[in-house]
Amino acid sequence: MGRSQLGRDQELSQALYDEHATALMAYVQRLLHGDRQLAEDIVQETMLRAWRSAGKVPPRARRPWLFSTARHLVIDAYRARKACPTEVSPELIDLAADDGLDVALDTMLLMDALSALSAEHRAVIFDAYFRGQTAAQIAEARRLPPGTVRSRIHYALRALRLALQERGVNGL
Repeated sequence: MGRSQLGRDQELSQALYDEHATALMAYVQRLLHGDRQLAEDIVQETMLRAWRSAGKVPPRARRPWLFSTARHLVIDAYRARKACPTEVSPELIDLAADDGLDVALDTMLLMDALSALSAEHRAVIFDAYFRGQTAAQIAEARRLPPGTVRSRIHYALRALRLALQERGVNGL
């Protein structure tokens, strides 16, 4: 790696840190229920991985990539801790206030999973869960038999569950 490339990588690394580290630290610390030391370790590892992947992640995808990577590292840390004895009793853990980042990331994940569904399945999911329509209302609006709508909702939910599981969401 030439000296100029190293300098550019260091500049990118510093720019990523300056732009995202504060929000990333708050997010990770909240996921870890206030464990600042572990949060610092995870943010540092996230930034190291970002530096290693500098040319692979497009500029528009950097923030979601950083937060997704950090979230995966938190999950890995949780699994590692679960294998070891608990250091702090659950009564001492206090959940931090939600700043809406989880909701934004979950929304992005859901939108990505919905895009994997067929147009027919996406339409009935949207009508049923976002518009709050009943199967009968959807059937009337879309000029379909009510049984077809109920069947599409059933299979759309199965397909959505599978799409979410493929994206790492479990427990559905």
